[in-house]
Amino acid sequence: MEKPHAEVESHYAWLRLGVALALSTIGGVGMWSVVVALPSVQAEFGVARGEASLPYTFTMIGFGLASIWLGRLADRFGIIVPVVIGTVALALGFAGAAAAPALWFYALAQGLVGTGSAATFAPLLAHVSLWFARRRGIAIAIFASGNYLAGAVWPPIVQHFIQAVGWRETYFFVAAFCLATMLPLVLLMRRPPPVVELEFSGARRTTPAIADTLGISSGALQTLLVIAGLCCCVAMSMPQVHLVAYCSDLGYGPARGAEMLSLMLACGIVSRVSFGFICDRIGGLRTLLLGSTLQGVALLLFLPFKGLVSLYVISALFGLFQGGIVPSYAIIVREYFPSREAGARVGAVITATLFGMALGGWMSGAIFDLTGSYRAAFINGIAFNLLNVSIALFLLRRATPRPAFA
Repeated sequence: MEKPHAEVESHYAWLRLGVALALSTIGGVGMWSVVVALPSVQAEFGVARGEASLPYTFTMIGFGLASIWLGRLADRFGIIVPVVIGTVALALGFAGAAAAPALWFYALAQGLVGTGSAATFAPLLAHVSLWFARRRGIAIAIFASGNYLAGAVWPPIVQHFIQAVGWRETYFFVAAFCLATMLPLVLLMRRPPPVVELEFSGARRTTPAIADTLGISSGALQTLLVIAGLCCCVAMSMPQVHLVAYCSDLGYGPARGAEMLSLMLACGIVSRVSFGFICDRIGGLRTLLLGSTLQGVALLLFLPFKGLVSLYVISALFGLFQGGIVPSYAIIVREYFPSREAGARVGAVITATLFGMALGGWMSGAIFDLTGSYRAAFINGIAFNLLNVSIALFLLRRATPRPAFA
């Protein structure tokens, strides 16, 4: 019988990567539309900044919890099932948010939006890793760029339609667009991944000896990655969630903030691809440490500089510095855990990063309400980032040359 392993890194594997990237770019609208709509939603419902940030928190919680559940579905039934479920949830969530009579209903609908968006990140991220071996780092980085490509494309589009027709009509349009584009795309991904077929056909085991490589148990490593993911994204959420509102407070207007957010995430695309090449050469742990350190530097720059040009520059630098952090967790999982557990374990770490975004998004708004400015919120993000750097340093000091697994 012909070995299905021949399809790893084949032309078909790269084609699937392209389809996965398209799904991630479209589905990523669920994470960024709520950020752009924040000022309009706050004004319509007449609430404080902290309360207006809660729908984003619900979005991230939905995204995070669904990442674990949908990852397990992908491990068991293949990628089609979770992505179809996510597409339907995304459309229903946007439609429900558009019809929301109160902030609490809008927040719950955003939780469903987050659930739908989750299907286009963690499960697909793990799925893509099964189709690549030698070029796994760059493949994962290219796919993970879809989340930032969504962030570069969607904010100005959403902002334009909010100004033209209102945020409710814009949400209805997004719901229809997701259904019309994502369901046809997912049908192109029906073939099962070759790595899964290899494991079930009795090929060599891919379980790494974690105790021999890091000297800690698989549970301890998973826990540390979860904590690191939470901390790095509390730090990351400050500029990503509140940049539009921050620019409005400084007098530059939400349109300038949306442009800066788009620039930040466009630079994040460059960052993720670049860090993908780096990761293939230095491994996931070193990439995590490098990205986390640079993210801390960018956060520090927000403290002294508040000019319009300076904020554009710092937004670009922030995107360039932190884009490789989240994909590095998927690489670490694939380096130190068996591939048959990829969906659930990557989903667990991604859930932690999304909880970090949710916690950081709400926390920054609450700190703003208490202090009247975002300075303390930036300092809070820097403190969480230092904890993430400490975990990366701890794991790297225990690491021996990284194992190679299919």
